[in-house]
Amino acid sequence: MAIEPAALGVVRKPWGSTDLRPWSAVRDTAGAIGELWFERADRAAPETALLLKLLFTTQPLSIQVHPDDAFARTIGLDHGKTEAWYILSAMPGAKVAVGLKRPLSAPELRAAIEDGSIADLVQWRRVRADDVIHIPAGTIHAIGAGLVVAEIQQRSDTTFRLFDHGRERPLHVDKAVATAHAGPAERQSAPKRLDGARTLLVASPYFVLERIDLPASTTWEFNAGQETWLLALAGQARVGPLTAFVGEAIYLDAETTSIKVGADGLTGLLAYVATEPDPNLLFTLDGRNAGSPIRFPEMRP
Repeated sequence: MAIEPAALGVVRKPWGSTDLRPWSAVRDTAGAIGELWFERADRAAPETALLLKLLFTTQPLSIQVHPDDAFARTIGLDHGKTEAWYILSAMPGAKVAVGLKRPLSAPELRAAIEDGSIADLVQWRRVRADDVIHIPAGTIHAIGAGLVVAEIQQRSDTTFRLFDHGRERPLHVDKAVATAHAGPAERQSAPKRLDGARTLLVASPYFVLERIDLPASTTWEFNAGQETWLLALAGQARVGPLTAFVGEAIYLDAETTSIKVGADGLTGLLAYVATEPDPNLLFTLDGRNAGSPIRFPEMRP
């Protein structure tokens, strides 16, 4: 059983930002921050199955692909990396790339990586706040500039780069060709309202991602029967003995507790280890209707 505030890890990236407000007050003069990792506070605790991050982009990220479980094991890793993105903020015209415009053979993909034409073959799409993108392992993808993204993923940092915008980091041609599904992305299911408080965003073989919208001054029973991460996006609430503020995360496992929502309501993301939504996850204790979603603050450029 566990309920604890998540510790925060800072990861500097060349494409990151020096101003993370309103999602974080972290400031670091040592360089741009690209990622904030939410971790268990106790470093001796068992490793979690999932990793929750915030990404801040002022430049485009590399075009990349992650291995699936089967390929990962052939190179000595425990598992691959499937992930999902929730767009918290997007500058006008901000884009992500998911899949390719057309199918490529393995030799064609190799040639496109080696001559850089892969940059013209990925399928870019504009995004805005509240968009959800599921990235199964093997999907060629990229995140553009001007975005703040909440990411939930299998716990892996294995990335094979296909194109890196001239940053002179190595590419991973052989492994990328071996693991990539070199074609258009699979069609993604649209978000589904489960009830007045819960919206299913992604259900994958590795995790479920939901958004919760809890009205002001309500009380809920929260049954986190498995590894669960709660990220507050707007408002605040008392979660058991802890308070959830915007941009902060709480880790729970095998824990039943209460959520007492503050005067501004609570909008948040819930990510947990499952393949389908948990029908026992959240119950109102005061009988009031969950009402409409809450709008959360825009990220400053």
